[in-house]
Amino acid sequence: MTKHDMNKVRITAVRQTVYSDLMAKYENPIKHACDVREGQQWISTDVQRPEGMCLAAWYSMQEFVESLARGEGNFYDGWMQNPMSAMISCNDGFRPFSFYIEVIE
Repeated sequence: MTKHDMNKVRITAVRQTVYSDLMAKYENPIKHACDVREGQQWISTDVQRPEGMCLAAWYSMQEFVESLARGEGNFYDGWMQNPMSAMISCNDGFRPFSFYIEVIE
């Protein structure tokens, strides 16, 4: 499969969880941490990070996006109802976002 024959992958920001207690205990106060909004979507074409996608979030999901783009799926032997998808969270331990990643036609 050449790079241009790869599947397109849609990435949807589904939900953010905020751990205020952990932030108060461990984090230095910051004014601005994340620009992602629930419901926001991006399309990865040719296994490229979509424009505007948070770099840290991309690093958390990149391997899954690459596998789905190549037509591989069924992660962890039946983990997802849709075998050509994954639910991945970014690596922010204080305010992680969950992203639904799926192959689109």
